[in-house]
Amino acid sequence: MATWDDVRRIALALPETSERVSREQASWRVRDKQFVWERPLRAADRRALGDDAPTGPILGARVEHLGAKEALLADDPAVFFTTPHFDGYPAVLVRLGEISVAELEELIVDAWLARAPTRVADAYIAGVRLPEPADHRRLGAARQPGCEPEPDDHRAR
Repeated sequence: MATWDDVRRIALALPETSERVSREQASWRVRDKQFVWERPLRAADRRALGDDAPTGPILGARVEHLGAKEALLADDPAVFFTTPHFDGYPAVLVRLGEISVAELEELIVDAWLARAPTRVADAYIAGVRLPEPADHRRLGAARQPGCEPEPDDHRAR
């Protein structure tokens, strides 16, 4: 049985991942692209699912494409499900209390790979550590030789 602490630990271990909380629900993003998120059921979801609506915590997870979604749904319907809200969208819903931590890790890494920039994903797969994201590198650029601003020459005034 996986927990939100497992989700957080696994997601934040991936390169360039951040956590964002909005409306008291967490989501995890790579370069501002959401790949997993808390997804409680809405009233319309409960109506659509009827008696099959889960009561425990639910994780939303992006998948690479609709074929991957269909494969997960067919493989383990006790863990993976969807609602009409997600029809035609490459994401699955996960009964967090029913998935093993090992399966959760595989799901989160796959979701991250589906959303990460190609260069970042390729480096992760190859085991290469990339430098900080470009916006962080720019902050230090002014401190590099040749990049200093020209000093004011007060004598010319």
